[in-house]
Amino acid sequence: MNKLLKPLELAIVGFGWVARAAVLTLVLMVACNVLLRYVFSWSPVAAQELEWHLISPIALLGMAYAVYHRADVRVDFIYDRLGARSQAAIDLVSGLLTLAIGVIIAWLAVPYVMQAYDIGEISPDPGGLPMRYLVKAFIPLGFSLLAIQGLIDTLRAAATLISGAPHIPHDSLEIRT
Repeated sequence: MNKLLKPLELAIVGFGWVARAAVLTLVLMVACNVLLRYVFSWSPVAAQELEWHLISPIALLGMAYAVYHRADVRVDFIYDRLGARSQAAIDLVSGLLTLAIGVIIAWLAVPYVMQAYDIGEISPDPGGLPMRYLVKAFIPLGFSLLAIQGLIDTLRAAATLISGAPHIPHDSLEIRT
């Protein structure tokens, strides 16, 4: 099963790195905009809008990456006290819910993105960014990645329940206290 899941996990990690690069780009953009505004008294609308647009890949690509690394919000004080099979059962249910939510929202977001593309939606502000559909395209992409992560979690939990052996997770970012 690892051969099946490894490419999917690599895709999640790859898009997570895109989200991380977007964070760095956002920090640099904000610093640049502050410099332009207060030193040169110039504040381009497109640069300000780009700041807002960078939040989309950060949040929407980063959510699957966060779940992959178990950096999502969980109630670990109960979960950690359970046995491996009970943990796997909880992981199975949460993986299925994550998969379902990801698929539903990605499916519903496609017409939203297509509508923006069809009408050639642009920024309503003079000097703003064109092609608004590109930033909206992160919605179905991000939730598709979340669905893939839900599938990965579901398959791993099912394998743990079937085999009875505890799942050894990949290296995660979670910090136990």
